[in-house]
Amino acid sequence: MKKHNYSAGPCILPQEVFKEASQAILDYNNSGLSILEISHRSKDFVDVMEEARSLSLELLGLENKGYKALFLQGGASMQFLMVAYNLLEKKAAYLNSGTWASKAIKEAKLFGEVQVVGSSEDKNFSYIPKKYDVPGDVDYFHCTSNNTIFGTQMKKFPKTAVPVVCDMSSDIFSRQLDFSKFDLIYAGAQKNMGPAGTTLVIIKEDILGEVSRKIPSMMDYKVHIGKDSMFNTPAVYAVYVSLLTMRWLKEQGGIKAIEEQNEKKAQLLYSEIDINPLFKGFTAKEDRSIMNATFNLTKDSLKDEFDKMWKDAGINGLNGHRSVGGYRASMYNALPLESVQILVDVMSDLERKA
Repeated sequence: MKKHNYSAGPCILPQEVFKEASQAILDYNNSGLSILEISHRSKDFVDVMEEARSLSLELLGLENKGYKALFLQGGASMQFLMVAYNLLEKKAAYLNSGTWASKAIKEAKLFGEVQVVGSSEDKNFSYIPKKYDVPGDVDYFHCTSNNTIFGTQMKKFPKTAVPVVCDMSSDIFSRQLDFSKFDLIYAGAQKNMGPAGTTLVIIKEDILGEVSRKIPSMMDYKVHIGKDSMFNTPAVYAVYVSLLTMRWLKEQGGIKAIEEQNEKKAQLLYSEIDINPLFKGFTAKEDRSIMNATFNLTKDSLKDEFDKMWKDAGINGLNGHRSVGGYRASMYNALPLESVQILVDVMSDLERKA
């Protein structure tokens, strides 16, 4: 039976990517060696890294605009620390829209004053904070574009003269934005770009070098830029599969084309949630994420039956995050519209049976 993978991360990836990646495990580039065993200093992998960095900038429309792309390790959690290490001299502004934003704030407080300019914690992060101001005297403003646990997504970003840093781990490459409005973007690969193990960092070089503290080499963006993202041994396979996924995205027509598909998938599922009396959404409608739809049953007595139905339909990974419960349908770029239709059909069948 075909599986419909709604896992929030590690996420679904295109079948074409799996096929090419699996072949590379056996023999990469007709070298007689596996991608898993070639040297990261070999021409074969240096070419992979260079193309991955270049293609990420191309897809985001940031070529020749003063940005550098890095593939680092440690996940977005490491970036919570690295951002503050490199940019926070005295004070930074943070928007608290969920669990991961809260963790980023915690790390930043190790380096200086953190001003939380807006928070939705009062309603368990069920909406995106609005009507907040970013002070002009902070070193940078940090936000999280999409919140996987709660299913909210920023639709607008504040206009400010200070550098803007954004955690885009769960919606990178999913929708069109003016990415030049951001000075630093980071994203763990495993949400929408590749396998776990690498993190994409897009950084405008001219924001670096402003802090007075000494930065350890592994935590210093300038060191990684100077070494072309090869200061230490990179996550070779994770970078390679991320490259394959970005190639696939370009072949689909880039971010513009994939956004159209993502909007169709989200509209299909949210329409069913809204018209089906057995389901209710977690979040404010205007802040609903096109990547992660969170919802629950209106009758707890139907849980066992619904769980059996969606599992029998080949659906995987629909359970909500352990901290909020309910259900979460993660509709990342590679999830086909067909899979969303299967879920909607199951939800509709439950209503007919109830």
